[in-house]
Amino acid sequence: MPRTTVRLPQWLKRAAEEFAAKDGVSLNQFIALALAEKVGASGAAQFFAERGKDGDPDWAVEFLKGRPDVPG
Repeated sequence: MPRTTVRLPQWLKRAAEEFAAKDGVSLNQFIALALAEKVGASGAAQFFAERGKDGDPDWAVEFLKGRPDVPG
């Protein structure tokens, strides 16, 4: 697996170490997961922006009117 050096401010490294410890994973695993989440979220945002660029907001609102709320 490729290695990458990342320079982090000390406060950020400490915070990441604390979260990793709480999750019971290594710092490396925690950072890899955080990066994967960010890449996934950015990809999803790009997908929906592209998909919705030709959309009709008024139609979408009318379509959603009368739909039952889904409890969270």
